[in-house]
Amino acid sequence: MVGAVRAPVLAALPVFAGLCAATPALAADAPPAIDSGDTAWMLVSTALVLMMTIPGLALFYAGMVRKKNVLATVMQSFTICCITTLVWMIAGYSLAFGTGNAWIGDLSHAMLADLGAHIAKGVDIAFTLGEGSPNPTVMTIPQSVYMAYQMTFAIITPALIAGAFADRMKFSALCAFTVLWSLVVYAPIAHWVWSPLGWVAALGAIDFAGGTVVHINAGVAGLVCALVIGKRRGYGHDDLSPFNLTYAVIGASLLWVGWFGFNAGSALGANGRAGMAMVSTQVATAAAGLGWMAVEWWRTGKPTVLGIISGAVGGLVAITPAAGFVLPGGALVIGLAAGIVCFFTATTLKHKLGYDDSLDAFGVHGIGGILGALLTGVFAYGPLSATDANPTGVVGSAHQLLVQAEAVGVTIVWCTALTYVVLKVVDVTIGLRVTVDQEIEGLDMSLHGEQIN
Repeated sequence: MVGAVRAPVLAALPVFAGLCAATPALAADAPPAIDSGDTAWMLVSTALVLMMTIPGLALFYAGMVRKKNVLATVMQSFTICCITTLVWMIAGYSLAFGTGNAWIGDLSHAMLADLGAHIAKGVDIAFTLGEGSPNPTVMTIPQSVYMAYQMTFAIITPALIAGAFADRMKFSALCAFTVLWSLVVYAPIAHWVWSPLGWVAALGAIDFAGGTVVHINAGVAGLVCALVIGKRRGYGHDDLSPFNLTYAVIGASLLWVGWFGFNAGSALGANGRAGMAMVSTQVATAAAGLGWMAVEWWRTGKPTVLGIISGAVGGLVAITPAAGFVLPGGALVIGLAAGIVCFFTATTLKHKLGYDDSLDAFGVHGIGGILGALLTGVFAYGPLSATDANPTGVVGSAHQLLVQAEAVGVTIVWCTALTYVVLKVVDVTIGLRVTVDQEIEGLDMSLHGEQIN
């Protein structure tokens, strides 16, 4: 994508026009070239996205649970980071981005053993995603960097799910669930949407940075987990208020900063599209935070800290699929809509339907992801995604909205069905829920033998 976007831009400049026209044979014969600027930006983006999980999400979630479960909640994010890193290295990356077919990747990248073939004179050279397929994509960054960047997405997705079942899942069950879910649910959907051969991508559905792959996936899985595991003990009548909202604000702030790696990094290069994605992300997040705050203020008479940070995260979620496809005006609308809609789904809808989504994984990530994916089909601005092969780019239209809805639908169906299967397998073999005594004592002491004094 990056090379395809850059070439016509350079060719349009008089100083490069002759050079670009004079060397087509050389460009065709030469191996993919590393772009140092693109690589540097992607290294930074990888670190930023990792920061979103540890410590960002860890603190965000830990600040919203009760004191007796703070350490267990941090432990979940940190452990998921470790487990998913190895799962991704062993098989996840290969299943998601190996050439394979339209449904799943092959095992050509298993254990990342093939990375050695890309080393020349001590340097990891550029690579072609989907090499040998009918739709190869020449990259300007090393495969090691691309793999690590995608790894951080695979890490944060199951970590987001943990917010739905906070305070009540066994730690052993969490570990087993993370392994199975990453391979059975996450990897196939990532392949469908982001692989050059993916069948959802072939439909024309667009997802710049993970509206379907990360947020709808995590949110829907979280809802399934909440329904299967059941409500927290005391839900609806005990005081379940957050222990320390300062932790949550710090976590939300780290998520906001890290999200620039998430969204602007998905341009896969240091280019104008990354810049536009960064601006859209900032605008949508601010609008969503204020949108949630305004509605809450109107409904309850008081704007809360928890409200504005929840709204901001909802805006980050909603702009994720759209970031590289919309202009700031569209981002503003998406952000405002996300703040308002997520407020009602995380409060009114949850209470009316009676499910216990502890930290609103579904109410914010699931609903925000669905809203963002659909509105991407409305506000997509063609020139941002235009290439030589598609000079008009992807333009918002009724047709594009329909395609986006189809992508949302298949993600929901696959995630719901397979998450349920994974949970049942774990329940039969290990058991999902802690005992009543463990839940009353708190997971910090009962599962980990530690506590905050």
